[in-house]
Amino acid sequence: MTTTVAPPAPSHTAPATRSMPRATRIAALITILAGVVLAVGGATTWFTVQSNLADERITVSEDSPRFANDKVDGPFTAFQEAQMIEKHYLESTKGKTYAELDREDPVRETAMTASFLRASLFTSVVSFGVAAMAFGLGIVLVIAGYGLLALTRAAAVRS
Repeated sequence: MTTTVAPPAPSHTAPATRSMPRATRIAALITILAGVVLAVGGATTWFTVQSNLADERITVSEDSPRFANDKVDGPFTAFQEAQMIEKHYLESTKGKTYAELDREDPVRETAMTASFLRASLFTSVVSFGVAAMAFGLGIVLVIAGYGLLALTRAAAVRS
């Protein structure tokens, strides 16, 4: 007695399943590429800001509680020097900010310059933060992309 096995019924999901690994592979490659671009952009931004800040040859005030006399070339030293500028200019203005000083007060120009310098230093601190975030997000995207690629390969082996 011979039994014959009927061929499996055609599946309506077969074409979608075949195109799924290709779509996933493309998504994985785009994710990896985006991650590399973000990581490289973040690292480039970090080192550009660091280099430009170092070129200014600023040092943290010697009376600073942290980083005294260190070069200002990173987010922590930039933040600390901005704090010290505020401390010094408020001492010279007897605690008044630029906006609180009389227009004719000769110390008003010192307060204005101090405010400008602090804003510039805080801008570099923010730039360091954005650069670090871009770099970190880039690394996460590269890892996620490789994970998608691994899933695609595993799905291709099974089919």
